[in-house]
Amino acid sequence: MPAPLTLGEALTRADALDRADTLGGYRDLFVAPGVPESAHAAAPGVTESADAAASDDAVVAYLDGNSLGRPLLSTADTLAAFVRDSWGSRLIRGWDEGWMQLPTVIGDELGAAALGAAPGQTMIGDSTTVLLYKAVRAAVAARPGRTEIVVDSDNFPTDRYVVEGIAAERGLTVRWVQTSRTLGLTAELLAEAVGERTAVVVASQVAYRSGYLADVETLTRITHDAGALVVWDLCHSAGSVPVLLDEWQVDIAVGCTYKYLNGGPGSPAFVYVRSELQSELRQPIWGWLGHAEPFAMGPGYNSAPGIRSFQSGTPPVIGMLAMRDMIALIGEAGIPAVRAKSIALTELTIELADAWLEPLGVVVASPRQSAERGSHVTLDHPRFREVVAALWQTGVVPDFRAPEGLRVGLSPLTTTYRELVLGLAAIREALDPAP
Repeated sequence: MPAPLTLGEALTRADALDRADTLGGYRDLFVAPGVPESAHAAAPGVTESADAAASDDAVVAYLDGNSLGRPLLSTADTLAAFVRDSWGSRLIRGWDEGWMQLPTVIGDELGAAALGAAPGQTMIGDSTTVLLYKAVRAAVAARPGRTEIVVDSDNFPTDRYVVEGIAAERGLTVRWVQTSRTLGLTAELLAEAVGERTAVVVASQVAYRSGYLADVETLTRITHDAGALVVWDLCHSAGSVPVLLDEWQVDIAVGCTYKYLNGGPGSPAFVYVRSELQSELRQPIWGWLGHAEPFAMGPGYNSAPGIRSFQSGTPPVIGMLAMRDMIALIGEAGIPAVRAKSIALTELTIELADAWLEPLGVVVASPRQSAERGSHVTLDHPRFREVVAALWQTGVVPDFRAPEGLRVGLSPLTTTYRELVLGLAAIREALDPAP
């Protein structure tokens, strides 16, 4: 067995990869990573202690792009110009000059760039939780007489909680599919779970914990063969892996925009509804802007046609503007190139984890086959809660997921091979400090 790479050798290799990176030039379009002097907030989910605070040092390795993407430099100009020229100058007239149409206009842009969705099927608005609720409730109502909602046991908490809430509200049963924390929902597991009682299946394309990449096309077909509908969560996949919603005949999909779509903290989510289902599905939150004639202000609710039927309240105009330049950038770079770099980054992560971290008791808790892996790698170790908290203070920023997972989140348009190597070296040092 060859000797493990030294740090110097790994950095030399990383620098060569960065020089050859066809996406490398895009990194200069983003705000340089750093932590402002005022930032002293504890790492979310890492520790309750105020001692686990970020320093004001520059970020050495940002390995959490799968939780919050870095902003584009143009975002500051876009938002400032909106405040000054659009909101500030046009005031309420802006609603008649394009604001009202932004949820579907930007939705179509996103559909074309990253979702494989033809126009008229994607809309921006609400949070992921609210859109999941709308989607699952609409799907359940469209399958009367069916009594089960199928969801896997290690799906993201929001998905599981929304499903449990709807089941309690509608008198339905949750059919839990027991999945491994290191894998996810497979065709074999789903086929055993669905049947004539299944109303809807709720699943994630990329598992939030392990990074397992589900076979959306096959799982959707299994769901349809059982006569049920499927709602896909794309939070950890949109913008980082291929998504072909139309081709795969997906019914409904929901996802956030602050991870690989770089819309900023709390940016509004998106919903996709296949065109053939839009007249059949009736979402439960009847707001005035989902009405066919919202400004008639009339009695009774008459749903708008098409994807706008999934709208409820006032469009989050400021919240959706930041993602627009990133959507265009993804469209320019192309998802195939983004995916290729994602695979290269995650493969290097696993290689160095095996060489540097496995001897220290670290376990790779993500699939080793790239075809089964999204754009993050989870590493398990009993000390990782405290290690992540300490790393944040030194400018190395992965994240922690209980019970003992450190996620190395790799955003292909912003993450360099050099910072990945430095980050993994810092993890090794934190576990085994030099004497």
